[in-house]
Amino acid sequence: MTNLETAKAFFEACETGKGWDACASFCHDGATFSCQADALADTTTLAAYADWMKGLLTPVPDGRYKLTAFAMDEERRTAVAAAEFHGTQTGAGGSVAPTGKSVVSDYAYVMQLDGDKIRHMTKIWNDVHALRQLGWA
Repeated sequence: MTNLETAKAFFEACETGKGWDACASFCHDGATFSCQADALADTTTLAAYADWMKGLLTPVPDGRYKLTAFAMDEERRTAVAAAEFHGTQTGAGGSVAPTGKSVVSDYAYVMQLDGDKIRHMTKIWNDVHALRQLGWA
């Protein structure tokens, strides 16, 4: 599997809510995570983030992504995915009772690989904007 294929497979598994069990094989043990968003301020491992994404699909069961770009910088061993997250809060489990409100939120993944696996991922996302759309902020 090429680095690009690894990054795409991880992205697909993570964004469809498969959780860490499905994502782990594409990542180093202890892979780290960062995001400058309050909703993910305490999330520092890729395992915790993958499971957070899985949990998000409980209150937003129709959550899905629309991929807008995917690229691999081989020199820097970094893959970048840009996408939109779409969904409506119809399920229980959010910060408030189901609102019936929808979200379209832009975000990007910057995945750094070491060998043939992801060692770190940064998510670029405006959580306040997204949470307001859902009626959570």
